[in-house]
Amino acid sequence: MHKNGIGSNQIYGENYREKRNAALTAGVICVILLTLTVADFLREDRLFSPQENRVLAAKPELTRESVLDGSFMKDYETYVTDQFVGRDKWISIKTGTDVLLQKKEINGVYLGRDDYLIEQHLKADYPEELEEQKLELLEKLVGRWDARVMLVPTADNIFPQRLPAYAEVYDQRALLAAAKERVGGEHFIDIYDTLLQHSDEEIYYRTDHHWTSRGAYYGYQAWAAAVGETPQDFSVETAETVSEDFLGTLYSKVRLPVKPDRIEYFPLTEQTPVRIVYDLQKKSNSFYERSYLETKNQYGYFLDDNHAFIEIDTGHPTGRTLFVIKDSYANCMIPMLAFHYEKIYVVDLRYMNGKLFPFMESYEPESGMDVLVLYNCIHFLEEFRYW
Repeated sequence: MHKNGIGSNQIYGENYREKRNAALTAGVICVILLTLTVADFLREDRLFSPQENRVLAAKPELTRESVLDGSFMKDYETYVTDQFVGRDKWISIKTGTDVLLQKKEINGVYLGRDDYLIEQHLKADYPEELEEQKLELLEKLVGRWDARVMLVPTADNIFPQRLPAYAEVYDQRALLAAAKERVGGEHFIDIYDTLLQHSDEEIYYRTDHHWTSRGAYYGYQAWAAAVGETPQDFSVETAETVSEDFLGTLYSKVRLPVKPDRIEYFPLTEQTPVRIVYDLQKKSNSFYERSYLETKNQYGYFLDDNHAFIEIDTGHPTGRTLFVIKDSYANCMIPMLAFHYEKIYVVDLRYMNGKLFPFMESYEPESGMDVLVLYNCIHFLEEFRYW
């Protein structure tokens, strides 16, 4: 008998129960993992996530080279993360746990003030080598086509008052200054200060990474001032709401109960009939596709979402042509630009195959054409490439 009165049989029993419980827990975890693994194996891969509005990773090809350079394991980890059974539900569970732990950033999204979700961008993710590579491509394009450049700062740079305390931010002003120096001030349209002046307005969506139609309007005004055009008066008071339940890509990353966004557009852009051809096939007579308002991807309302190539006959007989090289930020601004051009061609380099300059030359009229490069700063660094 021990001094404290606890017998050896009792100690043995407690140790046994602890080991049994640990074994049972490990067994349950193994069963769950095995079940999920079998389910993953039997279920066909998903190509697209409507919740996140993006293409999901496909299973990488196993090759000797991909194993040796380490790319296979990296790509396979991304594939498993994207294709995991019940992924959407696991995201919701993880988010709930993070909120209870009072985290200010979840899945690369800051939980901002005023019910804003703001995408996180860290300087470490955008090294100087990457900036230099993109600026070199931009300088070459501007030199060949005498192009104008508009790089739009993202919400984390314009809404510092809405960020959590001590939130780390990639300051994009240095990138913009470098771009202006490389292409020349006469080619660069700087809208950083313009957007800062309107930072108390809804110029970015609360639940999505895009700027709003109001933000794009201020961008349009800056463009007009830079190129010597008289802007149309798209007074923000005339904007019409087409949706009040938009939950964008940032909401899909955190799944928190937040107030939905409004989607607005300017009816003045519909006063003149237009003819649009998407990817040399699909035809439309409007800048806006209302069917998207019934889907998760409501921002696709503008210019029928994203396409490799768009041809627009604006209905304005100005005799002038514009060629836009862009990301999706341009989609809600292009209808405003239509008042100044008879033809507008639009290329999204993410979806285009082939050499850019010869393609542009094939559409250039004898009288020449204006060229506009329009990206947000982050997409410019991540997606701007051509050959």
